[in-house]
Amino acid sequence: MSVAIYPGTFDPITFGHIDVAVRASRPFEKLVLLIMNNPLKPSTLFNKEERMQMAQEVFSDYPNIQIDTHSGLMVEYARQNEVHVVVRGLRAVSDFEYEMQMAAANKILFPELDTFFLMTDTRYSFISSSLVKEIALHGGSVDMWVPPSIRERLQRKVSRGAKQPG
Repeated sequence: MSVAIYPGTFDPITFGHIDVAVRASRPFEKLVLLIMNNPLKPSTLFNKEERMQMAQEVFSDYPNIQIDTHSGLMVEYARQNEVHVVVRGLRAVSDFEYEMQMAAANKILFPELDTFFLMTDTRYSFISSSLVKEIALHGGSVDMWVPPSIRERLQRKVSRGAKQPG
């Protein structure tokens, strides 16, 4: 079975993430959207369970997209699950340098792992989860960048006085 993983924090999942996941799922029998806990992003707005629920809702109509979570190195998840392809979305040239460094490090840590880069649709090339959270926290509309169910969760979270992401 051809399997790929698409790792990320997905805090929250955006139309850009959805675009990459759906397109990446086409050439693979299974795509694992891997919700990561990144210690470099210690203050997520949504906890791991909430992010998993949101992803499951968003991808409920895509039987070959599976949702999972992992804490630790993504390459360890790939090795343990015998996955040899990781998909990374690129929004702009600025993403490429960071992603190239990650791909090179991952290749050293797990030589059997290949990275597939997929350009995000240009409609979403500038949006990030951080920007979506900032707009929502300041009362702006995020309708263009997240599905309605995610928007509703964001609005509930910020209306309860959630802390501003760091």
